[in-house]
Amino acid sequence: MNITSYADLLNAARQQPEPQRLLFVFTQPELPEGYTDAQTHDFQAGTGGVLTPQMCTDKALDELGDFSDLVAESRQMGPDWKIVFVACLGGRGGVMPSSEEAQEHLKTMVNSIQNGAISTYLAYDCDGELVRVS
Repeated sequence: MNITSYADLLNAARQQPEPQRLLFVFTQPELPEGYTDAQTHDFQAGTGGVLTPQMCTDKALDELGDFSDLVAESRQMGPDWKIVFVACLGGRGGVMPSSEEAQEHLKTMVNSIQNGAISTYLAYDCDGELVRVS
C-alpha cells in the first residue's frame, strides 16, 4: 500500500493481520551543538537544524481519530513540535502489544532520531503532511 497521508497509515495498520499499536515521537528543530554561521543561516531559513525529541507516546488504533485529534491532544500534553515520527508495532497471536511493551520500542525510536537514523519511520508535519526528512 502506498502511504501518502495519515489516513492511509491508519488504514494500512487496520489491514495488518496482527493488531497494531502506533508509536509517536514528536520533535522540534534546534541548532546543533557547536553550530556554525552557515548552520545558523540554514536554520533561520527553515532548512537546517537537528530534530530533537520533545515527547513520545503510543496509541492503540481504536484510540486514534484523525490527524487534527492527534495534534490537539499533543498540544494539551506537551511542548511545541514541528515533525512527528510514526512507527507501527505489531502484535502476536492476535494480541495487541501493551503500552508497557511499546516503551522499549519508543526508546529505540528516540535514540534513532537523535542519531539521525530516521529512514524507517514515517514523518508528518504539524499540518498532517507527509514529509521527507534528509
